[in-house]
Amino acid sequence: QVQLVESGGGLVQAGGSLRLSCGASGRTFNNYIIGWFRQAPGKEREFVGAISRSGGNTYYADSVKGRFTISRDNAKNTVYLQMDSLKPEDTAVYYCAADSIRWTWTMREADYDSWGQGTQVTIES
Repeated sequence: QVQLVESGGGLVQAGGSLRLSCGASGRTFNNYIIGWFRQAPGKEREFVGAISRSGGNTYYADSVKGRFTISRDNAKNTVYLQMDSLKPEDTAVYYCAADSIRWTWTMREADYDSWGQGTQVTIES
């Protein structure tokens, strides 16, 4: 399993931007599909988006499509979540997760076998 660490969370005003990073240990980072999830207070964790092993394909939940962008730098073992036009409803703890088995993306939490500890994102209106 790969170890993941998220960073970059914080407090921003609505309409602002943040970039989250997901750093990974290990030499085989490009063997993993990386997904981003979030959990708002009192709600279940939800899928945000995912990126393919090469970074050539990305997938997003409808709620963030057009505002969030996922990218990866396999040489740096890092995946990024660029979040623009942030809304108060984007407030949540954001998690990255790694799927070492599948060749195509998945939005099911159970398909991801490694998780980071999460980073808090708070959007003020």
